[in-house]
Amino acid sequence: MPSASCDSLLDDIEDIVSQEDLKPQDRHFSRKHVVPKVRKRNTQKYLQDENSPPSNSTIPGIQKIWMRTWGCSHNNSDGEYMAGQLAAYGYEITENASDADLWLLNSCTVKNPAEDHFRNSIKKAQEENKKIVLAGCVPQAQPRQDYLKGLSIIGVQQIDRVVEVVEETIKGHSVRLLGQKKNNGKRLGGAPLDLPKIRKNPLIEIISINTGCLNACTYCKTKHARGNLASYPIDELVDRAKQSFQEGVCEIWLTSEDTGAYGRDIGTNLPALLWKLVEVIPRGAMLRLGMTNPPYILEHLEEMAKILNHPRVYAFLHIPVQSASDSVLTEMRREYCVADFKRVVDFLKEKVPGITLATDIICGFPGETDQDFQETVKLVEEYKFPSLFINQFYPRPGTPAAKMAQIPAQVKKQRTKDLSRVFHSYNPYDHKIGERQQVLVTEESFDSKFYVAHNRFYEQVLVPKDPTFMGKMIEVDIYESGKHFMKGQPVSDARVYTPSISKPLAKGEVSGLPEEFRNRLGNHPSSVSHTSAVGRDLASSRMALRLQNLRQDRALRVSVGLALLALLLAFFVKISSE
Repeated sequence: MPSASCDSLLDDIEDIVSQEDLKPQDRHFSRKHVVPKVRKRNTQKYLQDENSPPSNSTIPGIQKIWMRTWGCSHNNSDGEYMAGQLAAYGYEITENASDADLWLLNSCTVKNPAEDHFRNSIKKAQEENKKIVLAGCVPQAQPRQDYLKGLSIIGVQQIDRVVEVVEETIKGHSVRLLGQKKNNGKRLGGAPLDLPKIRKNPLIEIISINTGCLNACTYCKTKHARGNLASYPIDELVDRAKQSFQEGVCEIWLTSEDTGAYGRDIGTNLPALLWKLVEVIPRGAMLRLGMTNPPYILEHLEEMAKILNHPRVYAFLHIPVQSASDSVLTEMRREYCVADFKRVVDFLKEKVPGITLATDIICGFPGETDQDFQETVKLVEEYKFPSLFINQFYPRPGTPAAKMAQIPAQVKKQRTKDLSRVFHSYNPYDHKIGERQQVLVTEESFDSKFYVAHNRFYEQVLVPKDPTFMGKMIEVDIYESGKHFMKGQPVSDARVYTPSISKPLAKGEVSGLPEEFRNRLGNHPSSVSHTSAVGRDLASSRMALRLQNLRQDRALRVSVGLALLALLLAFFVKISSE
């Protein structure tokens, strides 16, 4: 059953919340003249009851929220921002789905399987009678799908208002906020970059430099959700990077649907942004560039090579080719040919020695012949890409490619297997055994046996689990290699570099809270230990304020009642005297 209790669907949250109302990030500061007073005659038990409403309370800001995000790093950044705002307002972000009052599901629309997982999660939430808020590219692109009916939706450009959507959903309303952010009629990159955030990894900051793209690929559903290119100004991006380093971040990822197109809508370009960013990267920290399509990097090859040679920028670039057949690229409407892709790759390999170039390939696109596919196989055999993302083609509803004559499923599956076999036939790291490398340690391996680090070329290096290494740049000797990794032994007498301007935030701690707000909580960046602790403080103060307001309203009603009664008595006395 749907989580919303109302029968009718509101087109927008403005139907409930007026434009004159304060936004969530402003509400804390509007209370500075309101000081709740607790009467001394109250017992401790009374105070606990006052600050701890019943578990089935519909007062927003005290519930537990479980979040799930699918998809790209841009989507993950959006999820981190939404979690941060909700936690800063008092909600508790929990990792226990069954314990949560509300599920916030942040979707990806690139492939059918990702949307299937999203749909199944909605069904499970409904079966468990959870409140539901939907986010991400699926509901943004197709909000009228049957399985989304009656559910609250927050659009990809409206994540700064997630608190409002969650509040109304908890009250039983179903609201949708899908508009585009504009300034004087010009589309903006999205929500502000200085919002509170809970980083999934406190050492890594994901910064979306723009949203949307300039392409119109026939297979892409993401364009329906993210729209045309809209870039953030350089100064805002630099400020966000500075703040991240001040919070102990040691690695920044730049992300978007196409980083290479950055700035074309605001009169600048990607190299201009990157040169400004490298000025603020501390020693021992690194910058990683996101995906860029071939057409938008061709004109900046010289500058990009210089930037990728910078000691604080990973010599790594993700450039999707999708197919090595010009006829298939034409049907995909990719706006480049195979020769263009090879020119980019050859130039960067020459000018940035050792660079890691990752690429994507779609197997079984409509109209792809055996000869077309063999051209793609030859490309992989020639360049031996160390990082290769192989995707079986999935027709996405509403895209031109979905209307084309489809290749049989078994053919697509076989081509995917054949190309995967080619990819696994070579090991790109064998020749690096015996090398001494500097690596930056940022996370734990999936099996929890190693720490994961990356070298200058963003190649994965597994190192021993020494807590003193985390967030540091260390020297290692490579002694083993696999298909996707190397193993390194730390050099005993090597110097360890730390980029931290301050101690990194704790896992689950809210980033980006204004200093004034931190002071009111009585916390500072180094002393906020966990999201739930912040949430309890906020929930308690919010509850006290609301209960005080109820008492004041009650007293006001009594006063008004007595005044009316006095007037009535005076009226009757006057009539009687006449």
